[in-house]
Amino acid sequence: MTIRRLLTAACLVVAFTGLVSSPSGAAQKSAARGPVVVVRYNADIDDLGARFLSGALKHAASENAQVAVVQLNTLGGSITSMQKMVGDIFASPVPVVVWVGPSGAGAASAGTFIAAASAFLAMAPATNIGAAAVVGSQGQNLGSTEAKKATQFVAALMRSVAIRRHRPVAALQATILKAHAYSAEEAVKLGIANLEVSTLSALLTKLDGQTLATSAGPKHVHTAGVRIEQVKMSLWQRLLGFLSNPNLVYLLLNIGGLGLIIELWMGGRSWIPGALGVICLLAAFAGLSVLPFSWAGLALILVGIAFLGFELHAPGHLVFGIAGTTSIIVGGVFLLGYFGSPGLPGYNPSVSHWLLISLTVIVGLLVLLMAREVHLSRHGKRYVSPIENKSLVGAIAEVNTRLAPKGEVWLNGEAWQAELQEGGTAEPGERLKVVAIDGFRVIVQPLAEDKPTKTKKS
Repeated sequence: MTIRRLLTAACLVVAFTGLVSSPSGAAQKSAARGPVVVVRYNADIDDLGARFLSGALKHAASENAQVAVVQLNTLGGSITSMQKMVGDIFASPVPVVVWVGPSGAGAASAGTFIAAASAFLAMAPATNIGAAAVVGSQGQNLGSTEAKKATQFVAALMRSVAIRRHRPVAALQATILKAHAYSAEEAVKLGIANLEVSTLSALLTKLDGQTLATSAGPKHVHTAGVRIEQVKMSLWQRLLGFLSNPNLVYLLLNIGGLGLIIELWMGGRSWIPGALGVICLLAAFAGLSVLPFSWAGLALILVGIAFLGFELHAPGHLVFGIAGTTSIIVGGVFLLGYFGSPGLPGYNPSVSHWLLISLTVIVGLLVLLMAREVHLSRHGKRYVSPIENKSLVGAIAEVNTRLAPKGEVWLNGEAWQAELQEGGTAEPGERLKVVAIDGFRVIVQPLAEDKPTKTKKS
């Protein structure tokens, strides 16, 4: 009996301790609930935006979020990027809610697909959605056959999205076939949008208790009183967004190439132009990584820069200079946008005509000017005053480019063409004595102490 009483007392103590220490059922449920992840998307729909949304949805899934709310405001963008974003929304195990807001925002063009693909679509007053007709890469009308093919392809995608999300097919398809656009009130009446709500907090209140679609099946969400977590672009993503400006990319490509040309022209005496050139080229390539660029355009620009470099080192013919300048202009035309596939309005990345022509002409003239100086230094004649002759003759020069017997030396802070008086060779870094001046060329000979001495054999 004593043992039974002890066991009974012990069980009662354990049960009482468990009741006191364990949280209530409501508290357990609250602790298990994930946050509401809010993704602010106020940009064109491009490859960078697709990466950003994909990362944000993966983060929401890792946090077991109740919902991922995409606050959308876009003029449109790339069809390819839009398809990736729609696919990520459908594949998300977390319900994706799109709120077109605040007032004055819009989900135009490709943004219509993103909004329609959401599990729940809300719009703020004085917002709009639609106008997703297919156009050319520069916003121009397409030819009849091309327009028909592209339009039917995009319309079929919109039908698929509308059917999956149980939205009105005819009204959404009209945004493509007839370029229709709808206000928030019209979208709610037609069934395109689920709700018109003016603030994000009011939207979260309305969402509480809703059952929304996910890739894992319907999910009952609780948004009242849960933690709100904002997801923004990282510093690297914002930097890529800045570098992906088409005009900046073209500017960096040309400045980078010019820096390398100047480095070659200076013969490696200063690392600054080359280092800046490499940095500019790397920044340009980073910007191109998120743009729909043409490899042919990039290759033409790089070949043009190479031609200008050839002109600098083989001056006087002008063939390389003209070919390089032309190649850079044509490459800039092909690089972005001008010969792209059909797309949706609101996304036309291209290089400004004024920048294209003016920058290329400036770079070309600068290279030709440097080439002229090189040509004169090698072949030109000049009057050398007795004072200058006296100051240079007998001076010590340092070999910059190997003399065999001709090359280049560094003399009084300047690069001079040089020739060994008695022939032979001289290696970089070797010190020579100037014995005469011939135009822009100096005649040199080894210093007496640098001459190899012969030792007699005993």
